[in-house]
Amino acid sequence: MFKLFKKGSGGTPPADDKSAAEGANPPADAGAAAKPSWSERLKAGIARDAAAEGAGSPQPAPAADQQADPTALESILPGPQDQAPAAYARQNPAATERPAAAPVAVEQPAKRPSWTDRLKAGLAKTRANLGGQLNALFRRTKVDEDLLEELESTLILADVGMDATRHVMTELRGRIRRERIEQPALLQKVLQECLLEVIRPLQAPLDLDSHKPFVIMIAGVNGAGKTTSIGKLAKWCQGQGKSVLLAAGDTFRAAAREQLETWGARNNVSVVAQEGGDPAAVIFDAVQAARARGIDVVLADTAGRLPTQLHLMEEIAKVRRVIQKADPSGPHEVLLVLDANIGQNALAQVKAFDSAIGVTGLIVTKLDGTAKGGVVAAIARQRPARGPLALRFIGVGEGIDDLQPFSAEAFVEAMFEPQRGAAGN
Repeated sequence: MFKLFKKGSGGTPPADDKSAAEGANPPADAGAAAKPSWSERLKAGIARDAAAEGAGSPQPAPAADQQADPTALESILPGPQDQAPAAYARQNPAATERPAAAPVAVEQPAKRPSWTDRLKAGLAKTRANLGGQLNALFRRTKVDEDLLEELESTLILADVGMDATRHVMTELRGRIRRERIEQPALLQKVLQECLLEVIRPLQAPLDLDSHKPFVIMIAGVNGAGKTTSIGKLAKWCQGQGKSVLLAAGDTFRAAAREQLETWGARNNVSVVAQEGGDPAAVIFDAVQAARARGIDVVLADTAGRLPTQLHLMEEIAKVRRVIQKADPSGPHEVLLVLDANIGQNALAQVKAFDSAIGVTGLIVTKLDGTAKGGVVAAIARQRPARGPLALRFIGVGEGIDDLQPFSAEAFVEAMFEPQRGAAGN
């Protein structure tokens, strides 16, 4: 690159770059004292810092000829952070200030809804189906025969069943006459009380203290949720302070044993199982093992059976007889698992399994997936002469705590929409 200079300016052209550099920085023998290098000045500064901090006196201001050249600092040190901490902090106070840490939000564990809330959520489809239609009826201006006939049809469509519906309507008509009920808005409470009267006999808590080990045989058709219910029931038994042993008696369905072992690991309970063994032999060994270990409850899984397969129903009857050989007083409870989605077909299953193995209690599952929870009332009226079977547990979700003892009052309340009062309010 060429530089142009104007003639006649009275000055002389500057020397080349090398001459200019030598003029700006004369050598040491030019008569002036050599300027200390930046490293030496930095060491001297650190020494003064240490001496000043030790004496507790402020550091004296450096001489003018000892002021650091910023360009030299950048060329010698990779960054200001490489200086001595004390010196760097005084020269750059803002750089050493740390921003205040933002408060850390502590995530609180979600509060689990109560069983009543979960029951209401589980029966939302039933409530929308039954309660929605009833609310339309209860907003009418008067109680007449047309209203009662529509009410009867609504109960039948909710799978309450013909027998239970007739019983409820007979009781309802009698109370309308006796109590002179004329406003439809007052019928909901009366209807709930009539349904509660039908369902209440099903409520019978399971007593685990009568025998040890208390042997519970669980049966049901394929897909009813039998093995899952066993896992949840094991959790409930542990909540009652009982030790539990599982017997993998379903040796026919693929992965049934593995599924039960998974539930056993989840509940930290032992599982007695054999690969491809005889179901009755597996359960026999489980009862013997429970007696030897002092286990409180044995939950015996069995293979799923259709009530129309009579030869297979005979096999499950054999399992019951083998349990009686292991414990003459057992099984102490025979639970039939019913899928609420099958509606009135549940009545046929109850009849067939009861005939084969003597069902003593029921578990109704998947109530959260059906709009026809009224099947519970139909079950309650199935055996009026002998008395209804005990509905031990109901399931309204997939959670391990979503299988709970049946409460008739809570169930009926969860089936209905909240009462809205008389029409026009």
